[in-house]
Amino acid sequence: MSEEEKSLEFAMSLIAYSGDAKSHAMEAIYAAKKEAFEEAETKLKLAENALLDAHHIQTNMLTKEAQGDEIKMSLLTIHSQDHLMTAITFKDMAVEMIDLYKKIDSKP
Repeated sequence: MSEEEKSLEFAMSLIAYSGDAKSHAMEAIYAAKKEAFEEAETKLKLAENALLDAHHIQTNMLTKEAQGDEIKMSLLTIHSQDHLMTAITFKDMAVEMIDLYKKIDSKP
């Protein structure tokens, strides 16, 4: 596999896992809004798992670069990193929103 193909695979995998994580986090918020807190927690766990998969891919690429392998940077590679960071932030905000929904639900 060429370096360009490896970079493309890296970027597309990060985008896919990040998209999955963001979607699961949004579904978690929707579930909490309906007071389905168990479902919300399940969706958050799915988001965390997708982010973990993305993190493994990112770590592998960083390790290769640290070992001296040249990593071809492209706009797509940068875009994939943006997707990952957005998904992480979105998941973190979902955790906070679900906590707020739980507090609202527990009020008399």
